[in-house]
Amino acid sequence: MTDSPVSEMTFEEAMKELEQVVGRLERGDVALDESIKLYERGAELKKRCETKLREAEEKVAAITLDADGKPAGLNPVEGL
Repeated sequence: MTDSPVSEMTFEEAMKELEQVVGRLERGDVALDESIKLYERGAELKKRCETKLREAEEKVAAITLDADGKPAGLNPVEGL
């Protein structure tokens, strides 16, 4: 686990650390105080992953294709 700011992490970095946090919590080999800190960090990481996924979905949804199936723009109303 790192102490990197969650807000600066890529999706992949946040997901990897979230998996580590969940693994440690599932093993139950940490003290209560550390478990609480891990849970809080995990909640932040989960939120970051959700945000990055939503951003990616919005970008994909915004791409339009021309008749040949090639990207024609980033705004669906451009072709209207």
